[in-house]
Amino acid sequence: MAEPLFDLPAAGTRVDLPFDVADPRLAAAAWSRLAEPGDLVAGALVAQLGAPGALAWVLDAVRDPARGLCGGALADLGTSVATTRLLDAVARWAPRLERLDPRRELRVLERLGGTLVLPEDDGWPAGLADLDTAAPFALWVRGSGDLADLTAGSVAVVGARASTGYGEHVAAEVSAGLVDRGAGVVSGGAYGIDAAAHRGAVAAGGPTVAVLAGGVDRLYPPGNQDLLRRIADGGGALVSEVPPGSAPYKQRFLARNRIIAAVSRATVVVEAAWRSGALSTARHATDLFRPLGAVPGPVTSATSTGCHMLLRDGRAVCVTDADEVLELASAIGVRPVGAETGGPGPRDPVLGPVAAARRATADRAAALGDPARLVWDALPVRASAALESVSRAAGLSVRETLAGLGVLEQHGLAQREGASWRRPPARR
Repeated sequence: MAEPLFDLPAAGTRVDLPFDVADPRLAAAAWSRLAEPGDLVAGALVAQLGAPGALAWVLDAVRDPARGLCGGALADLGTSVATTRLLDAVARWAPRLERLDPRRELRVLERLGGTLVLPEDDGWPAGLADLDTAAPFALWVRGSGDLADLTAGSVAVVGARASTGYGEHVAAEVSAGLVDRGAGVVSGGAYGIDAAAHRGAVAAGGPTVAVLAGGVDRLYPPGNQDLLRRIADGGGALVSEVPPGSAPYKQRFLARNRIIAAVSRATVVVEAAWRSGALSTARHATDLFRPLGAVPGPVTSATSTGCHMLLRDGRAVCVTDADEVLELASAIGVRPVGAETGGPGPRDPVLGPVAAARRATADRAAALGDPARLVWDALPVRASAALESVSRAAGLSVRETLAGLGVLEQHGLAQREGASWRRPPARR
């Protein structure tokens, strides 16, 4: 007997979901849980069949893979999504079908006074269309649901978490100046430059948008909870492409950067070290042909090395105040110069020994490639989790998860506890 294609208890049998799969809003919400942010295969499938049709197809593919992959509505997908990639993707999504019910998350969103915004809604930011198949299926919004209005003419102000007083001052001043001139501010709600940018906008009495890596019910980081609540309650918005209850994993931080860049007319990097996540946002901005600016800093400051690299390589324009940022944002349609961001530079001297050790461990996991990197990111630190739970969190099939765990265990990066797994305790 042939080995089952998918690692799901219901594989090969009938898979029924407890909600109306044909409902466009429920289907879009379901896809935001089913697929990880930026899943190009899921994006192509939904673009071809629509969210309800794509979800129905996945259910058919789990029940009968041979029939699901034969011609029909997917005949035109051959040029962009190979059959093998579809098979891998269905195996990736299948573990999450077992508990899939977006009505739960929508009830949580309703209790928070939030809104689910879909691509066909008036409040959908127009710039997201430039992401093509990498665009989100839906946006979970806490605060103002009219994201089209909030982000029209907005500027992304981003930078390092380990920021300096200089960087925070510039970020706040630039953001306040943008608000005073009628522009909006978009950032990621993180510590450092992001928080300073949001505070500057709020202090100037204007709305600001924070794009989160986790669910809008999980205000992260904890130290910014009051700020994030002020954003949502003050005419701004907290936005996420993953539903309530979703944890802010590392890959989701990187994925949300494309949204920050796409909804904004321009992106400004205030401070960034060699390995700062803000450089990811900068790369997305140039890929989307959005103007990119960078604020110069002291040549002795490690937190400005990334900005200086962008300026030196011609990828960014030097900006120092709100007027120069607005001048940059008016240059829509000008193709930015430059290619991919460079590789990692020297070790960031701002990091303390504990943070440096954590980064080194994360780098070891990342060097092992996929799926080990995704599995390591999904492993709990303090408690242990069952294989199926790790699989769902990582967005991988059970087989891929087992393979990743095996590689991590060989390198001392995963520890088995009975039938469960966790990260090894930190050495002291």
